[in-house]
Amino acid sequence: MNQLPPPELADQITRRQWLLRLGETVALAGVSGVVPTAVAEHLAAAKKARGPIVLPPGLYLPSADHLAHALGARETYVSKPGSETEYVQLIHGPYQPQFFPQQDFQIVTRLVELILGQVDTTALSQTTQWVDFWLYSAAGVLEEAKQLDPLHRSLAVAYYGEAVIKELETSNPQLVARQCIPALNELSRARYGAGFLELGEPSQLELVEFMSAAQAQDPLRKFFELIRKETILGYYTSAEGLKELSYKGNSYHGQCPGCSINEGTVGNV
Repeated sequence: MNQLPPPELADQITRRQWLLRLGETVALAGVSGVVPTAVAEHLAAAKKARGPIVLPPGLYLPSADHLAHALGARETYVSKPGSETEYVQLIHGPYQPQFFPQQDFQIVTRLVELILGQVDTTALSQTTQWVDFWLYSAAGVLEEAKQLDPLHRSLAVAYYGEAVIKELETSNPQLVARQCIPALNELSRARYGAGFLELGEPSQLELVEFMSAAQAQDPLRKFFELIRKETILGYYTSAEGLKELSYKGNSYHGQCPGCSINEGTVGNV
């Protein structure tokens, strides 16, 4: 169970990439937080040439232009409760799954735990909540993808590639999850005489390995890959996951830290 993100996820949007892009814009805007004159002029010219930018609902990579404009704005915008931009909501009390029934959510939590191995309980909880939220949102994403304006779709294809956009328009992760959790329990009973949650860890790991090694078109294989992908995205954008990646945040040195190579040594570059 490797804890490093697999290569196929390298192009996925993650919250860490958002932070890196934010850091890029902060550097652009300057330490004082004031948008440079050249940037302000560029934004004004762009707005005059193309008019207001209207994007369909969804999550996008932050544009340096838009972030610089936000940094220079004097007013503060707060999203209204229930609006399309209210993505962060405080949780009071135990987490209540939005997509999974409670029993299914326990199975998914155990799968996430087996994939990650030994991790902090807070990180595990945050990761499983991410998986649940992602699946809860999948129906809306699929609907929006099907109704995307042709110009916006062309832009998305140019940026991400046709295969990624086609997958977004045709895949149905919710259906895969709903069908495959009962299938996993049936497989567990057929092989071991008990449901997945009733098995010991060695038997659970054998079932996970069975799913991961199944044929590419096998629904259980698709379900495993779906859970694994979102587990990795959820964990490596949690506080513990970022710490494991040695992500230091958007910081700067007051003076040059110097070279760590001892004086008098010569090394190959």
